[in-house]
Amino acid sequence: MKNILRRNAVNILGNGEETILFLHGFGCDQSVWKHIVPAFIEDYKIVLLDFVGAGKSDISAYDKFRYSKLEGYAQDVLEVCTELQLKNIILVGHSVSCMIGALAAINDSSVFKKLIFVGPSPRYLNDVGYNGGFEKVDLDLLFELMDEDYIAWSNSTAAAIMANRERPELSEELSNSFCLLEPEIAKDFAKVTFLSDNRKDLPYIPVESLTLQCQEDILAPLEIGHYINMNTKGNTLVILEATGHCPHLSAPEETILAIRSYLS
Repeated sequence: MKNILRRNAVNILGNGEETILFLHGFGCDQSVWKHIVPAFIEDYKIVLLDFVGAGKSDISAYDKFRYSKLEGYAQDVLEVCTELQLKNIILVGHSVSCMIGALAAINDSSVFKKLIFVGPSPRYLNDVGYNGGFEKVDLDLLFELMDEDYIAWSNSTAAAIMANRERPELSEELSNSFCLLEPEIAKDFAKVTFLSDNRKDLPYIPVESLTLQCQEDILAPLEIGHYINMNTKGNTLVILEATGHCPHLSAPEETILAIRSYLS
């Protein structure tokens, strides 16, 4: 059904025998991989998509109930893979899409060969013995600011997420990406992202995985990388020199090298 590919604005590049599916994080779209894709396009088939509400996706396909949980997005991923008859692929996810990819793999392990997590977190809220990075009051304030002034929220949040303050063009690019989202969908996706708890799912991830963890990441503290590594079978942890939450934008060369090293 072509509407599945149109729904998620799927793009297919390259002619390699193996496939890499790239999934963007909250507030972004498939263009966020623009520095990474060229390094793999000669050797792999590349599949890019936009989650519903992002980029050039079909906004009319947005279903508040379906997307009230990350499982709704994971189902979209599986439907795209089924439509394209993809099996045994490599999935590269950023931020929340890491857990979306993990849920998809748990649902159907035959689709995936390896998972690569860039800045993942199974839970953003702190808990007893667990440092997720945020207290409930922090997230309540974040959601309140989104409701009051979405543009102001975009500007301030992008700067904190991106870090690399000596390169303001990076946070400006992320802020512009936030502003392209339909605000109501963005608010829904933010709540699903930051209030989800996928810690219990980690032991059930059925394929090998790589965690790329950044320094000074406000959304995923260093402890998160170690937590995922300790609770996920077959997981490899690599701590990048990159700072912030978006190494594919701020340090693409290091990100490419880490992915290539793992795949080889």
